[in-house]
Amino acid sequence: MIKTPNPATDSPPFGQLIGQPPATPAPSASPAAPRVILVVDDALDTLRMLCEALVGEGYTVLVARDAEEALQRFEISVPDGVLLDAVMPGQDGFALCRQLKATPPWSHVPVIFMTGLSDTEQILQGFSSGGVDYVVKPLRIPEVLARLATHVRNAQAARLAREAVDVAGMGVLMLDAQGRAAWRSPQATLWLEQAFAPEGLAGDAARQWLRSAAQGTPASLPLPGTQALTARHLGESGLAESMLLLTLGPADTPPARERPDVALTPRETEVLSWLAKGKTNRDIADILGMSPRTVNKHLEHIFEKLGVETRTAAAAVAARLLQG
Repeated sequence: MIKTPNPATDSPPFGQLIGQPPATPAPSASPAAPRVILVVDDALDTLRMLCEALVGEGYTVLVARDAEEALQRFEISVPDGVLLDAVMPGQDGFALCRQLKATPPWSHVPVIFMTGLSDTEQILQGFSSGGVDYVVKPLRIPEVLARLATHVRNAQAARLAREAVDVAGMGVLMLDAQGRAAWRSPQATLWLEQAFAPEGLAGDAARQWLRSAAQGTPASLPLPGTQALTARHLGESGLAESMLLLTLGPADTPPARERPDVALTPRETEVLSWLAKGKTNRDIADILGMSPRTVNKHLEHIFEKLGVETRTAAAAVAARLLQG
């Protein structure tokens, strides 16, 4: 049974679970876990209305009345999406969103602003702080639900793509045209934090090291212990972004400068990685969600770029390129 807070008589346990779909008989296959949405607003009427609507759509709902409570909810459970009031007592929604986006474990969560301010300046402020969308109060619930579902779905696809890169044993980093880190896989983030602590990627040392690697010269950096982190340039995307492949190896092994500068696309890199692991074309097709014919086409391009004619030769080159 769902309990709706009564502002006149109740002191609601805000931030705790206040709504979830009613129990149904378990099907034969285990159902997917419900998506968790955090609603941040100081207005009880808005909280009640959104909670009822979200629960009706099958979401699990957490609530917070200000930025401090919202951060406490994130510490307990990272939601799949946030509906955030732009104007609240104390820290406003824009500042809270910037804080969430500056925290790596939380930065992937899509934030949709709720605001009664519809002028251009406030809209731009919401996007510049990291929000993915906004809805104007008074809220139109069908519109809120449609926008939320789209952004939660897109964020999940992006997260799964990042995790797939790490499952393949790769740390991948994308630099924009200014040499700044535009995207990085979780494994790459972990290695870079170890290598450049405490400044991290924001420090000058990290930026210079990555820019050097993006110019085509493999760069190696010792990590605490006996290993070294190596960055190699894999090519550029259509957005003038440079892709770097990060690998770990013994600290006393210099980067292999004689390796060819191969401009593989991200998808070709994935195919080559699985080829090096001994997977067949059909295996690769199943893993990457494509047809065997598409795998063959990728391999044709890879063979041409590597200057080889057989799978065995390509696997040998892949072992050097991808394993360090």
